[in-house]
Order: sequence, then C-alpha cells, then structure tokens
Amino acid sequence: MKSLTLAIGKLIDMVGYLCGLLMILMVLNVFYDVVMRYVFNDASIGMQELEWHLFATMFMFGIGFTLKQGGHVRVDIIYDRLSPKAQAWIDIIGTLIFAIPFTTLIVYFGYGYSLDAFQMGEGSADPGGLPHRWIIRSVIPLASSFVILCFIHLLMEKVGVLLDNSDQHGVGL
Repeated sequence: MKSLTLAIGKLIDMVGYLCGLLMILMVLNVFYDVVMRYVFNDASIGMQELEWHLFATMFMFGIGFTLKQGGHVRVDIIYDRLSPKAQAWIDIIGTLIFAIPFTTLIVYFGYGYSLDAFQMGEGSADPGGLPHRWIIRSVIPLASSFVILCFIHLLMEKVGVLLDNSDQHGVGL
C-alpha cells in the first residue's frame, strides 16, 4: 500500500508542478495583454479569455495538490490538539462522507455540462474569442476526478497512520 501511495503522491506532485507552469504562462499572458493594451492600444479578446482559461485550469487542478500538501484552510481549534490517529479518523470520515460524494456529483454533472458544450460546438460569444468552449468546460470533470484521486491518496495515508504502531505518522507526512 505504501508504494501505491507514493506513486499516487508523485503523480499529484507532477500535476502540482504543471499548475506552477500554468501560473507562469498566465503571468506571461497577462503581461503580454497589458503591454499590448496600454502601450500599443491593441487588445485581444482571445488572449483575455486565455487568461481565465489558464487560471481556471491552474485553480481546479491545484485543489488536489493543495490537499496533498495540507494547504487547505480548516478550523484547527480542536483538530490540532488531537492525536495523529484521532486526526486520521476525522480525515477518513470527512473524506468518505462529504468530500468524495460531493466531488463525485461535480464529476457527474460536469461531464454532462462539458459534453453539451462539445455537442453544440460552443465557442466564445465575443468576436475574436476562443473557439471550442468544451475544452475549458471539460476541466471541471477532469480536475474533479483528479481531486477524487487525491482524496484516495489522503485516505491511504490516513489508513497508514492508523495501522502504524511506530512514531511515524504515515507515508509522506
């Protein structure tokens, strides 16, 4: 189980690094757009839309990476004072009862949403905007599926904490 947990963790890290690359591309895109608009008085609707496409992709896929890194905000008034095993139980129960079911609903409805956009051939309503809106809409079910994988990784780590009798607190913690 530890080797599978490590392999999934490496995949999550790789996606996290790709999110960092998307951030750099987004910053370069914004820089280009600002220079073109304010220096050359030339604006591109497509480049502006690309900004929010890059941001949405980075944000949606970054959710899982942030989860793995323990960077999500939580109310730590009680949680921090608990033992690692009690924390593991809270994380396992919360993931199984809330996180995975709700994320599965997002995958389900997001798939239909992106499929509808694909079947309609939906594109930008603005002249000069980006075509194929289904590409960005497909980020919703794809990123949510990735987040489910990240929840599975979290569950595997927390089960490792429960099964571990030593002072270590599971794989990757």
